Formats: sequence, structure tokens, C-alpha cells
Amino acid sequence: MPTSAELYYFAHAAENENNNRWPVILIHGAGGIHLSWPPQIRRLAGETIYALDLPGHGQSEGTGRQSIEAYADDVNLFMQSLKIRAAVIVGISMGSAIALTLALKYPKKVKALALLGSGPKLRVAQTVLETAGNPNTFESAVDGINTNCFSEDAQQNVVQLSKQAMLKIRPPVLLGDFLACNAFNVMDQLEKITVPTLIICGAEDKMTPTKFSESLHAGIAKSTLHILEHAGHMVMLEMPDVVADLLKQFLDTLPVRRRPAKKRLVPKGEVDSDQPIESASLTLPSK
Repeated sequence: MPTSAELYYFAHAAENENNNRWPVILIHGAGGIHLSWPPQIRRLAGETIYALDLPGHGQSEGTGRQSIEAYADDVNLFMQSLKIRAAVIVGISMGSAIALTLALKYPKKVKALALLGSGPKLRVAQTVLETAGNPNTFESAVDGINTNCFSEDAQQNVVQLSKQAMLKIRPPVLLGDFLACNAFNVMDQLEKITVPTLIICGAEDKMTPTKFSESLHAGIAKSTLHILEHAGHMVMLEMPDVVADLLKQFLDTLPVRRRPAKKRLVPKGEVDSDQPIESASLTLPSK
């Protein structure tokens, strides 16, 4: 079971060993796990993909957090542990809030963003906050939350699998996720996000209606917005092929990463014959 910084993760390696594309990190939403991302995205051809289980979720140990910033710090530690100096961060719902926070707090670590079912703030209904953490009302809360995550056109087996996965989350962890979402608000910081950003939303999203994605699009300069008809909040589960294609097209537009050139070891007092003569001359300090 691969873990790094105490987080379980699924990894998909790009087929080309000399791949010079930035790795992609997938971050699930409240009460989710890495399997919230369908195979079409987790195994996107030609890309290096990492899909995480956040603390207290899925196969990751520990306790869940109650702030988006704390989760962002966890992802940053994960990147440090695997020596990922920068990546494309992809998030759904709470995961998109974590992605936005990473871009604001650790801008050098984020080369681009893909935000699904997102918004600059993620207010949560009071009834959810009152029932999600109570063992006596947990199952009914999950049923209502899960139902609202899908459109009427969603395949029922997909809806049921999503519900079964959420029921495995401990009630305090699910409540902590929603408390973190409820406190999240970066409305006045969107102009600070300067990386290319893909925004995808289902037209029938009841959890984060399209107006929230439109606010992101209006506030982030280098963003593109796609609203998919006949899809709800869990848009990547309802339309996996469409979302995978949009993500792939977006990744294809990003500049490739430049690998640092290997330095030749030159004995002291000698000049590297592979370098131009000018590079061996002394540079006087400017006055």
C-alpha cells in the first residue's frame, strides 16, 4: 500500500519515460476517497497521476481536518515527501477549495488548476452541519447529501456506489469536512491566482450551482469555463469521458517542464571547453 506523508495514494505513471509534462494531483471532495475519480481520469493516457486519500479518508490513517488550509498543508507535505516540486492540482468540491488554497499559499507548487463543482466559497446547509456528525442521523444525512450530488440522469449504480463509499467515512470526519467547506471563502483573493485554470460544472449541480463556477471564471484571469448539460455535482462520475477529454485538452495547452541541465565537473583552475569563452571571464560587481 503506497503511502507518503501518511497519505495513501494511487499512482499512474506516464507511458513515456522521458515525459516532460507536469504531474497531476487529484484531490477528492468531502467524505470522498481517491476512487471518487473514475479510471478515465486516474489513468489518463500520457500523464503522471497521483490520486490521494486525505487524512482520515479511505486508506489514509489519522483524523480528518476541520479547515481547508490544514488539508492544503497535508497536500504540500505529500508533495515534499515525494519530491514533487510543482504539479497541476485537480479538485472536486472540497478538493477544489484545497486546490485554490494551495495556489494562494504555495504558488510555486501549483502550475495549473482544474476545479470541478467549485466556487470561491462553499457554504453548507445548516441541516447538514447538524446531522452529518451524529451517528443517529448520519445515514439519513449521507442519503440526502449523496442524492443532491447527482442529476436525475445519473446512472443509479453510480449513485449507489457513491453512497456506499461515503457511509464508510466516520461521522466526525464527514462533519469536519463540511465545517471546513462552510468556513472557506477566497472571494476577495481570486485575482491573486495567475495560473491557467480549467473550471467544470454540471448544469444541474445542486451543491454548488453554476453561478459559483461563473464567479470563479470572472475572478480568475486565465480561466476557462465548461458547463456540462445533464450533469450534477459529481460531474466526473456522471460524464467521465467528457471530463477526461476536457482535462486532457487543458493539460496539452500547458508549457512543458524544463529539466535542469546537468553540470559537468571541471577541475579547479581549468576552463570548461564546452562553454563559451565569455562564461569563464570574471564579472565585476555593479556599482
